[in-house]
Amino acid sequence: MSSPAYAELHAHSAFSFLDGASQPEEMVAEAARLGLSALAITDHNGLYGAVRHAKAAAEQGLSAVFGAELSLAVAATASGSAQNRVETVATLEDRTGTPDPKAQHLLVLARGPSGYKQLSSAIGLAHLASEAKARVEFSVEQLGAQAKGEWLVLAGCRKGAVRQALTGGGVAAARVELDRLMALFGAENVAVELPVPSSPAIGALHGALAGLAAEMRLPTVATTGAHYARPAQAPLAQALAAIRANSSLPTFEGFLPSPSAHLRSPAEMSRLFASFPQAVATAAALGKECSFDLRLVAPSLPPYPV
Repeated sequence: MSSPAYAELHAHSAFSFLDGASQPEEMVAEAARLGLSALAITDHNGLYGAVRHAKAAAEQGLSAVFGAELSLAVAATASGSAQNRVETVATLEDRTGTPDPKAQHLLVLARGPSGYKQLSSAIGLAHLASEAKARVEFSVEQLGAQAKGEWLVLAGCRKGAVRQALTGGGVAAARVELDRLMALFGAENVAVELPVPSSPAIGALHGALAGLAAEMRLPTVATTGAHYARPAQAPLAQALAAIRANSSLPTFEGFLPSPSAHLRSPAEMSRLFASFPQAVATAAALGKECSFDLRLVAPSLPPYPV
């Protein structure tokens, strides 16, 4: 039996500095070799590799999806004065020099050229408002307004609000966070991400996330969260991550990128998500829906060659 189509909607390139290990062209070439129908590159807090991604995808005949993984400050509780007052503090640690920086992530995909313009504008404004290089913070409420209904939000990332709430407070807490995203971005613009299985505990996580999605009538989407194109590049990704954390490999061992964080074929994803086949099919459908030719964003500019 032939496997269904699959599009990867959560992947990082080397433009996720010291977090991704493969250039956009490598990611596209491997996605095409594996038979993916579309590829999204969702680098941290920027669209730095978008043009190279678009050009390579056009050359390979692969549909390109554009997005980013944005950093949100985490609300942390601290004790107050002698009256035991409690206050909430927004925390966003630098991505360098820390094994696992404190931040929440919001994965967004542009729904066409107009959505890309909105996303590019939101990212640019956030960088301009920042007072430090490479330190940029987004407000989820402001992002909801900036999206204008033209972004697709994937909820389920390890550092996303929904999954963190699920881990820390259970299904009820995760439901609150998911409902918040639906209110801000529109229920039609939210999907629940099921990460590729990397440990036995993932099965329970998949069940909880899929159950929550069904309850709230949201689609589920299978993703790899790839940080490099091929399995052989895992050591490079781990070395880069250790450099980012200013740590040695042995010291950083508990925080190294997973050796499974690479692109996968439709057949392999169908096997890995045999219990949730619709998540694979939905990824392909959303990849088709969100892909577009980046040249449509600025038709008056000279086109890149293909």
